[in-house]
Amino acid sequence: MTALPNKPLIVVAAGGTGGHMVPGHAVAKRLEALGFRVALMTDDRGLRYPGLFEGMPRHVLASGTLGGGLKGKVTALTKIYEGAKTARRLMQADRPAVVAGFGGYPALPSLLAAISLGIPVIIHEQNAVLGRVNRLLAGFTAAIATTFSHTRRLKARLNARTHVTGNPVRQEILALRDLPYPEFNDRSAFRILVIGGSQGAKILADVVPAAIDLLPPELKRRVRITQQCREADLETVRKLYVRVGVSAECSAYITDMADKLRLAHLVIARAGASTLSELTAVGRPSILVPLPTAMDDHQTANARDVADAGGALLIPQGEFTPEALAASIRAFAETPSSLVEMANMAKAAGRPEAAAELAQLIARVAGAPTSTTTGGKAVASKAKAAV
Repeated sequence: MTALPNKPLIVVAAGGTGGHMVPGHAVAKRLEALGFRVALMTDDRGLRYPGLFEGMPRHVLASGTLGGGLKGKVTALTKIYEGAKTARRLMQADRPAVVAGFGGYPALPSLLAAISLGIPVIIHEQNAVLGRVNRLLAGFTAAIATTFSHTRRLKARLNARTHVTGNPVRQEILALRDLPYPEFNDRSAFRILVIGGSQGAKILADVVPAAIDLLPPELKRRVRITQQCREADLETVRKLYVRVGVSAECSAYITDMADKLRLAHLVIARAGASTLSELTAVGRPSILVPLPTAMDDHQTANARDVADAGGALLIPQGEFTPEALAASIRAFAETPSSLVEMANMAKAAGRPEAAAELAQLIARVAGAPTSTTTGGKAVASKAKAAV
């Protein structure tokens, strides 16, 4: 699409974890391609992810999480108020056409500022359960975008403004969708990718090496591990794999995730929304271990959606033992066709056009003429018909 005459501004409000930042970045790139200017409003953690929002204006706002007793809540509210004042001043100087929030408390100051100024707000929910900030603001939005067809805690009265777009993934991940599942047989290397979300996961660091050590020697020799770990666990995990005698690449942050997914035969992971969106976009079988302390147990809800579609094996954390994991890995290795079947089911559950659909929704709310192709049908519309 050619650039819009006045280059309207869209503000992406996201921060905290990669689960909020990555979808926001994917949509921001699509919005730039549609001819918009895009700016990021985030917290101090939002700038820690390499390769995201580069070349775009980035504004760091004060924010806080409402927890930790009365003193903690007062401190958080003070920070949110300060962040909202900063965001309001920025928006008055360069008024955005839309502010799009990607969940979490880091997005709250920007969204509150936009609402106070009468700027249209869109929120996107990555998880199968509507998060606290999105629940708080859902009634003030022009549109709500969801990842799953059924999102818990989303009130029925808001259905008319709700659009199921899926969860946006980076273009380099999406490009893998057309590639075949990597060749795998009873003699080839068995490449296992272990990811714990943007913060890593200690239980994966504890259980996965121990499970690999329980595999039969002939299978163990074929295993190749790529594992994301917390910084605190990194050296310990490396030493464990040396002792186990398995080839392993361990790092705190995987910068070439697209290449690692391209090669992986099996993924062992937490069940964050961005992780699942990437696995289903590419089509990779997985063993999912939801974080039991996640807000509203949303990771279990996320994982169940993919597992019910046949694209993953869900193992609750309480049942995730070295023995159980070793048995599952061995079963997959002995029946390569089961991995291929699960990969196909994972891919069928994906929503590869999520970034494009959400960008188009934002453009319509902004009042810009848009056109896209979804499911083979061209859609052209103007803003107010969208919501």
